[in-house]
Amino acid sequence: MARPPPPLLLGLLLLLRLLLQLAAAGRPCGPTGLSRDTVLGHLGANITLTCQDKVPANATVLWQVEEQGSAGGWARRLAEGNMLLLRRLRYEDSGRYSCSVGSHLLRSLRLLVAEPPETPQVSCYRRSHDKDILCEWPQQERPSPGTRAMLWLKRRFVAENATEQRCRYFSKARKFVCRVKVPPGTDDTKHLVVSTCVSNSAGGSAGKDKIITLSGVPVKPDPPINVTVEALEKAPQRLRVNWSYPSSWDPRFYWLRFQVRYRPEPAAAFMEVDQVTTTWLDIHDAWRGTRHVVQVRAKDEFGHGAWSEWSQEAVGTPWTDPRDLTSEMEPFSLQFPVEDGTYLVTLPPELFGEDHANSAGGSVMEPSTHPVASPYAFLVTGGSLLLGIALFVGIMVRYRQMWWTSGQERTKPEGEGQHMLVPLGLPLPTLNDTPLLSHSAPSAPGMLHITHSDYSSSGQ
Repeated sequence: MARPPPPLLLGLLLLLRLLLQLAAAGRPCGPTGLSRDTVLGHLGANITLTCQDKVPANATVLWQVEEQGSAGGWARRLAEGNMLLLRRLRYEDSGRYSCSVGSHLLRSLRLLVAEPPETPQVSCYRRSHDKDILCEWPQQERPSPGTRAMLWLKRRFVAENATEQRCRYFSKARKFVCRVKVPPGTDDTKHLVVSTCVSNSAGGSAGKDKIITLSGVPVKPDPPINVTVEALEKAPQRLRVNWSYPSSWDPRFYWLRFQVRYRPEPAAAFMEVDQVTTTWLDIHDAWRGTRHVVQVRAKDEFGHGAWSEWSQEAVGTPWTDPRDLTSEMEPFSLQFPVEDGTYLVTLPPELFGEDHANSAGGSVMEPSTHPVASPYAFLVTGGSLLLGIALFVGIMVRYRQMWWTSGQERTKPEGEGQHMLVPLGLPLPTLNDTPLLSHSAPSAPGMLHITHSDYSSSGQ
């Protein structure tokens, strides 16, 4: 026969069960109470307001609504009849409606247009290693007016009252944010229970309890600030991006690493640059003459925690040669890209059948936002053209000289400037016994005597 457990053990088990119930017990999260004269309507739905069950047959019932901000009295008449139909309710339709016969008030109702809140999906983080813990959750839709969000924090497995904190809704970020106030002296390794509740007149919704420790909360910095985009002179494809650390992060103790994303405005997808440790970045592949959108986000230098949200968008356009701006701003010009990536073709609008007769003063087309051709392309093209012309002229001059020389040779008189060719070995003529010239008497000394043989041998 089994012996019953000792009373001390039973007490310990009961105490442990009580502690578990206290730790698991959530705060009540329900709709806020409605007064008896309040009617709840849902956003986008139709609703019918009834004045009284029975109204005299000859009586005329008039409905009125009190304008918001009015200092008493009925500002606007709506319709006549015992029932008032309101279609497609909006938040602006909330207010006090009344029906009356003449000056006699029959009934006054308060219409409240609201939607049940969304269930919180809570995440907690620190903005830096020495900052308080923030817990937040996003909202798909704008919460109804009068919606309240609360957060409770308590130590796990400890019978104590939870600290209650109010959360704030940020409409631009579309999320609730709560600052967690940790009790002084809390151990970094002890578990804390975070409970949340969102409620309004239409209902309430509690989030799942989240267990955290101070040492285990991830670091999520605030987005970088003062993001600027500057053009670099004489660099039509470069942009300089500068930014600053968020005010909540002290770079004297810990640094941040950054990620930059950018896109030209015609494009939808971003290009990203990772592992940036400085507070500036040069973009080398920007589109010529096109405005770019740039954003920056940050993370702990060691990669711990999560990326911050993206910074606000900053825009900038690369440097453009002023000479290109002059041609770009000419009226009625359209630029189209060619295969080599430049924009060299300019067409008049008449080719596109533009109808300018509809405007009295004539229409002026906006300047093209496409990048214009670089002046270097014109220099290369002009240089090539000049070189080709020079080569052609040189060839023509050379051939002209050759043609002139050959023509001169064909028109020379026969024998002009030429020497008669004389054979080296001419046969000697046959000499007769009788000389052609008789020998004369010897002349005075110093006189030259020429004989026939000497004259023949000279070739003259």
